[in-house]
Amino acid sequence: MLDIRVDNLRKEFDGGKVVAVRDLTMTFPAGTTTCLLGPSGCGKTTLMRIIAGLESSTSGDVYFGDERVTNYSTRKRDIGMVFQYPVVYRGINVRQNIELPLKEMKLSKAERAQRVDEVVSLLEMEDAVDSNISTLDNGTRQKVAVARAVARQPRIILFDEPITNVDINAKLQLKRALKELFTRLNQTIIYVTHDQTEAMTLADKIALMRDGEIVQYDSPRQLYGHPDDAFGGWFLGNPGMNFFEGLFTKGEDQQVPIFAQSSSLKGVTGNANDITLGIRPEDVRIVPAQVPNAVRGKVLNKSIIVGGQYLLSLQVGEQRCKAKVSSEVGRQVEGAVWVDFPVERIRLFGKEGHQPNAELIIR
Repeated sequence: MLDIRVDNLRKEFDGGKVVAVRDLTMTFPAGTTTCLLGPSGCGKTTLMRIIAGLESSTSGDVYFGDERVTNYSTRKRDIGMVFQYPVVYRGINVRQNIELPLKEMKLSKAERAQRVDEVVSLLEMEDAVDSNISTLDNGTRQKVAVARAVARQPRIILFDEPITNVDINAKLQLKRALKELFTRLNQTIIYVTHDQTEAMTLADKIALMRDGEIVQYDSPRQLYGHPDDAFGGWFLGNPGMNFFEGLFTKGEDQQVPIFAQSSSLKGVTGNANDITLGIRPEDVRIVPAQVPNAVRGKVLNKSIIVGGQYLLSLQVGEQRCKAKVSSEVGRQVEGAVWVDFPVERIRLFGKEGHQPNAELIIR
């Protein structure tokens, strides 16, 4: 297994007018599955293509382990790659599709058969192994493309949104199959996606990207629960974080509309009014009676969402926010309610969206 390291990597287009990857330095550890996650145009696919050797960088280097591969061709880098659309060879069956690159490697017939059987078993494709590729649906064809990449046993495997263009049932099956595959392979994998559910399900680590930079590199749980940047709070979650801006005019004790008790910001530098408070909708609590820090709110709207939960739209003073609550709570609440914003679940963000050196204090 090898780690992947990019050193001061930069990619410009249109004579420097567009910067797709912005002076990026980081290491993707050996044996981990890292998802490059972000919206369209953030640079994730460009970064992956540079790692693959399909795109040259404007400056900077790529290393596999201690080996500088910046100027290597894609073939010389010894990678496996799976694209958005399944790349398969028509007119032959599944086994022959998987086996074809193994023949180019001059492996013995027994070795080829062993590798094909192993990957077919991993992806639970035994029933399709003798089927002509032309008779299969798109999801199964993508499994074949995955199997072919894995059977080669390359140093690194790269996935470019491999389940984007399959139907919903095939998407769920592929996601389960890939999760099992990644767990058992224990190989260095980079997986590009704009789908946060895919990233949260499949990744050991997520590299959240925006404007050619990695905003945060962390485990899915840490990234979701403790975003270092307001962008992470907004992008992850459905819906994303609630944000409250301009609540504090100074750092000292004062009353703000989302807390019943007086509050202050400790250690803030600059203007306290620039501090934004963020809290996820599932952390906003609807309580049956006034607890020490609960405030009065009003339910403006409610709807049933995935899992039978309710999504509430709330008015608290002049602030509006969302709350995810259980079906039992959601069915009962109407009109005026008590709303609690647990202080331990609130994240602070500064003027540029990054975490400030400040602490929220409730008296």
